[in-house]
Amino acid sequence: MNSFPRSIIAAGLLGVLGALNTRAQIDTVQTIAPGVYFHQGDIRRGHSNNGWIVLEDYVLVIEANFPSGAKVVMPKIKDTSAKPVRFAFNTHHHGDHAYGSQIWADAGVTIVSSQGALDETKSAETGYYGGAPGRWEDAAKSRPDVAGSKLKPPSLVFPREMAFDDGKRRVELKWLGVAHTKGDGFVWLPKEKILFTGDACVNGAYNYLADATVTEWIKTLEAAKKLGAEKVVPGHGPIGGPEVLVDQQAYFVELTRRLQAMVTAKKSPADVKAALPGVATELKAMANIARFVPGSLTAHAEKIFVELGGAAFPK
Repeated sequence: MNSFPRSIIAAGLLGVLGALNTRAQIDTVQTIAPGVYFHQGDIRRGHSNNGWIVLEDYVLVIEANFPSGAKVVMPKIKDTSAKPVRFAFNTHHHGDHAYGSQIWADAGVTIVSSQGALDETKSAETGYYGGAPGRWEDAAKSRPDVAGSKLKPPSLVFPREMAFDDGKRRVELKWLGVAHTKGDGFVWLPKEKILFTGDACVNGAYNYLADATVTEWIKTLEAAKKLGAEKVVPGHGPIGGPEVLVDQQAYFVELTRRLQAMVTAKKSPADVKAALPGVATELKAMANIARFVPGSLTAHAEKIFVELGGAAFPK
C-alpha cells in the first residue's frame, strides 16, 4: 500500500501538470482578444515575452526581443495577419527587450520607446555613442545573435504617454514612473482591459534589480493597478489576471518591510546577509508571492538594503 495520502498524490500530480502546461505555452501564440496576441518567450534562450496588436492598417509589436527572439516571432505574426508591422515598442532598454531592434528596422519598422528608455540606452550603450564599450559589446561576447547584429536605438519617443487610435481600437503607451528601470513603459488597451507591463511586472522568479529603484517600483505598480486591467501580460512568465500585479508588488513590499526592520535595528550588512535564508523561507511560505522568490535572495536584498540606507553586503 502507498504510504502517501491520496490528497498529497493528487496535489503533486496537479503541480506537475500545471508546470507542464506553463512550459507548453512557451513559443506558442495565444489570442487574448480579437487581434491581440501573446507569445511567451523561452527564458532558456534569454527571450522576453512578445505581444502584438492588429490595427486597421498595420501591426504594433511589443518588444523587439533579442535578435534570435525577433526571428522566432516574426513569421508567427505573419501567420496571424497579412498587415505589415509598422511599429515595435520596447518597454525598456535591456537587451532581451531591445537588442533585436535592428532586425525589425531592417523590415521597415519604426522603433518606439519612452524618453526615459532612450536616456537609459544612452547611459548603458556607451560604445554606440562614442565612449568605451558598453552593454552591447559585452553581450556580443556570449551571444552570437547579438554579435551578428547591431544596436538600433528608438527613433520615436514620448515623455509620458502616446497613443495609436484607428477609430476602432485604442492603444496607449504609458510611462507610469520609475520601476525595473527609469524608463519602463506599459501598453494599455482601455477597451479590452489588457495591460502589457514589460519587466515592470513579471510572473515568476524573473525580477532583475540592477537598474531598479524598488521603493519607486512599488509606487509605479500601484499606479498600474489603478488602470483596472483584467488581463496582465508580463515581461517574462505566463499571462495572468490582475493578481499578477498585486503579487509582484506584494513580494517587494514584504521583502522591503523585513529589510527596513533590519535597517531600523542597525543590523550590519553581514548580519542581514546571514539572515536571508530565513527571510526566503518566510516569503516562500506566502502562497501569493512564493513564485517570485529567487533561488538566492542576496541580489534582491542587497539592492533594497542599500536603497534604505544600508551598505553593500560583504563578499
